[in-house]
Amino acid sequence: MAGYLDRIGAGLVLKDVEPLSFDYIPKSLVGRDDKLVDLATIFSTIILPETSCNVLITGPVGSGKTALAKVFAKDIELNFSNKRKISHVHINCRNFNTTPQVLHKVITKLDPGYPVRGLSSSEVLSSIRKILRNLNQHFLIILDEVNHILMKEGNDILYKLLRIDEDKQGKGTLSLILISQEEIVLNLLEGAVISRLGIGNHIRLSGYNKNGLFEIAKQRAELSLFNESYDDEVLDLIATSASSKGDARNVLHLIEGAAKNAEKDGRKNIIPEDIQTISSKEVVAVEPHVVDNLRPHLQLLLLAICRRLKKESEITSGDAEQLYKVVCEEYNQTPKGHTTLWKYIKDLENNDFISSKYGSMPQGRGRTQLLSMPNILPSDLINRLELNLNRQFNI
Repeated sequence: MAGYLDRIGAGLVLKDVEPLSFDYIPKSLVGRDDKLVDLATIFSTIILPETSCNVLITGPVGSGKTALAKVFAKDIELNFSNKRKISHVHINCRNFNTTPQVLHKVITKLDPGYPVRGLSSSEVLSSIRKILRNLNQHFLIILDEVNHILMKEGNDILYKLLRIDEDKQGKGTLSLILISQEEIVLNLLEGAVISRLGIGNHIRLSGYNKNGLFEIAKQRAELSLFNESYDDEVLDLIATSASSKGDARNVLHLIEGAAKNAEKDGRKNIIPEDIQTISSKEVVAVEPHVVDNLRPHLQLLLLAICRRLKKESEITSGDAEQLYKVVCEEYNQTPKGHTTLWKYIKDLENNDFISSKYGSMPQGRGRTQLLSMPNILPSDLINRLELNLNRQFNI
């Protein structure tokens, strides 16, 4: 067998890639406990007979809307099966964006062999209700990216589902969870539909903060990577890199990309450069003129930081100052004072060269400023900086 094929199935870092899929839903949801409570409050009467509950969930890409809805649906199915028989279906309206397609998806979930060809939407809806009433079952329908069907067909599908029990014996056949990326969906909903959904039944998600992204990175790394292949510093760098957008999907992409990068090099562990390599492909590369226009001592400081971060994920501001002095000596320059250097660090952060946070000292007590470069590959800057500095100082 060709030698290069030895890498296939080697499993040096990745033990299971499935938990890194965007479609994977973990057993427990991290970083959204407060929203699960909000959802449970809105659905507080779901276990009562003849009762329906409805909610609209909005938020940006990667904020956990779909995961929130799916985890909640599974939890109520499992935990309240002795009080009410509940099942659910998830439908992505980007792919199923007409009323017949949605209703077909619903009825085939209930009865895979049900003959729907030739039936009108009203007939299919009536059949859905009949099946559910015969089964004494409540059905939760999750309409994901619902804005797509609303823009194409208007509110007709929501009217049909929300009024499924109207003028009929028995109530509480269906509940709805509507999901949309943008709050603009509110402009697509008609007043009568909003009234039936419940004006206050709207859960708004914002992008994840860094702590939430770290918890997601930790959960997915435990599921997908070998234990000795990463540490908390690696996870923190991943969370920092993804925090600019608050998108959980970026965390998954960085974990998988960094793991594969390590395996490509034949290593059994992820190093900061693996993350920086993948992350640097996700952002606009630093243009040469941006580096060239930095003041000489800003370049000296950035070179000092880059040299250390080429090997490690973080550097303290104190270490950066000491390494800056070493680089100044290398180029025969007098170092700037501590206050000026602090301003330089802020300049580098404001220009997105570095990220900073406050954390515990590596050794001893107290807290210090920790610097990292989650979105830039340090080695890419080192050559440019050295070339500039050699030319400026005639070395």
